[in-house]
Amino acid sequence: MTYHFDFDLVLRSLPVLFRGLLVTIQLWVPSIACGLAVGLLLALCRLSKSAVLRVPSLFYIEIFRDTPVLIQLIWFFYAFPIVIGVQLSPFVAALLGLGLNTSAYSAEIFRGGIESIARGQWEGAKALGMRPAAVLRRIILPQVFKRMLPAFTNRAIEVAKMSSLASVLSVHELMYQGRLLNSTYYRPLEILTTVAFIYFVLIYPGSYLSARLERRLAGAE
Repeated sequence: MTYHFDFDLVLRSLPVLFRGLLVTIQLWVPSIACGLAVGLLLALCRLSKSAVLRVPSLFYIEIFRDTPVLIQLIWFFYAFPIVIGVQLSPFVAALLGLGLNTSAYSAEIFRGGIESIARGQWEGAKALGMRPAAVLRRIILPQVFKRMLPAFTNRAIEVAKMSSLASVLSVHELMYQGRLLNSTYYRPLEILTTVAFIYFVLIYPGSYLSARLERRLAGAE
């Protein structure tokens, strides 16, 4: 059987797919930013000597790490509104699910990085009169980001790919638009291949730049 690839369909579909790509980026970037910020806070709570902070943060992290992302997205859209009495839009529910899931994984990355720093650095900085917050900001976190850069990069890549799950909530991101075009034209080879290629173009530059930065930081040691 000879299959004729329809390049014209690909070109006609690009505006629709690019609109979906924009929504994907709108999901991806805030999810990473929120995940890193909340993740750092959770990591500090996990490392706290206070059980009041440590136990709830551990419970939060395990809930999001040990349940499927798809279930979390669906829960935030269908179940969470029952709890708060406000119906969330599909986009907000997806953003909330992706951001909080990312925060749980980021917390463990931060925790591992902070614990990898020699205790003597904390003690030496404190002996110089530095406050704990200043020690964390000026000495510990720069080293953590340097050591954990591959892990953070992998997490960012995973979030970009997980954003495709938002299509089940009818969020008009890239995968949703691809499925819609495929159901309209019945040309899965052309459309889904194009969708996969767009994801690759979106994700690869960050992976490449991260590898370059990692090598540069390693050379600076």
